[in-house]
Amino acid sequence: MHRWWSPALGQDMELKEYGHGGRPLLAFPPLAGRFWDFENFGMVEAIRGFLEGGRVRLFSADGVDWQSWTNRSVHPAERARRHQDYDRYVVGEVVPLVWKLTGRETMWTTGCSMGAFHAANFFFRHPDAFDGVVAISGLYQPGDFVDGFCNGDVYFNAPLWYLPGLEDPWYLERYRKSAIAVVAGQGAWEERMVADTRALERTLRDKGIPAVVDFWGHDVNHDWPWWRKMLPHYLERLGV
Repeated sequence: MHRWWSPALGQDMELKEYGHGGRPLLAFPPLAGRFWDFENFGMVEAIRGFLEGGRVRLFSADGVDWQSWTNRSVHPAERARRHQDYDRYVVGEVVPLVWKLTGRETMWTTGCSMGAFHAANFFFRHPDAFDGVVAISGLYQPGDFVDGFCNGDVYFNAPLWYLPGLEDPWYLERYRKSAIAVVAGQGAWEERMVADTRALERTLRDKGIPAVVDFWGHDVNHDWPWWRKMLPHYLERLGV
């Protein structure tokens, strides 16, 4: 366990580490989740072989969604501003700690549901820190959480909004060299995730960014038992 006072967020934050070597993998929790969800819902056990074999060193991040995107007690601008604080926490505090602990200067991201949104958004916003992503059953824009409001803080945290107009070769060249997997099921509670995943697939294709984009069967629901199958499958497929 790692725990410290975050200057960016103004509160204590926790990060749990698993494994002893290999590629650093930063996992984000689901909607309004906590760092322990990845372990409690069996995702750590699902990749036990990667951890014990020294192929993956997992860092399970804490979240603050209830202070940002899902905080209906404040204006959407404040929700997005609080997420910007979380962005500074991840990039300015978590990333340097992982670099120090692992001796590596890049890592992959992953997450399920809202965690997939965070994983993809951090990867696309900060390709100097992240060179791979496994995004599972996610939405890739925060429209549901901002009540139709949009400003810069909202727009630049919505991959489906900012990626289509992105032409900067500094970003595009890094994406094209990265490992990207985006996956959704087609069963219960996955309809909107399928729509966003298809939209992201089109955007990546239009930008010439190689990616693995898959749609599992109509029996594959938006739920942990399937996500426990998906993560090790794509870690293996991407050659971790």
